[in-house]
Amino acid sequence: MKRGGAASLATCAAALLLVVSAQVGGQQKAPPARAAQGGAKATAKAPAAPSYAERFAAQCAACHGANGRAADPLTPVLAGQPSLYAITQLFLFREGRRSNEAMTAVAKTLTDDDLRGFSDFIATLPPVPAPAPSAPPDPARMAKGRALADQHKCVFCHGADLAGGQQVPRIAGQHEDYLRASLRGFHSGSRPGYTQAMTAAVSQVPVEDLDLLAYYAARFPAK
Repeated sequence: MKRGGAASLATCAAALLLVVSAQVGGQQKAPPARAAQGGAKATAKAPAAPSYAERFAAQCAACHGANGRAADPLTPVLAGQPSLYAITQLFLFREGRRSNEAMTAVAKTLTDDDLRGFSDFIATLPPVPAPAPSAPPDPARMAKGRALADQHKCVFCHGADLAGGQQVPRIAGQHEDYLRASLRGFHSGSRPGYTQAMTAAVSQVPVEDLDLLAYYAARFPAK
């Protein structure tokens, strides 16, 4: 993976902080409309812009699901994800820091307001339980996965319930294939993060243990 170095990452982080911290009250208000001259009737108001719920349904639901739970095992579940995590990922796609052809094409069209609007809407989507598996989780693998999550401090950031929060994603009930690909990407350095935390956390973990962590988190009951 080509890296822009610490300075590039810091620039990216600073830009994201500007996006996240912008307050509605600090934005300039549009000037008041001029009074109609000569008694002429005011022009009709423009149609209201679609809400982000409507835009999500139109632009995102085909891949991510109307309720935020994608059917494709390599497409992440958005239901239950924190707003700050969602805006971070959208920002990384928009700025070309993460590589996904479909997501980059969408994110390149988004304004800062769009990043906030979509991420705030995503945060309203409640967690959706995974469909019942064809076979119950293997107790031995689940026990080993739990031990690995404790050993490698996964629960320190993602929480004992793996529900995440703030800039940390919910991984409980996430697709196993997506988790496996993400963990392997962090392990190899091919997937960047907003910080180096995940790369540092998993870089020394054997790949087979990463796969077991993916198995465990995917079958952890989402609440």
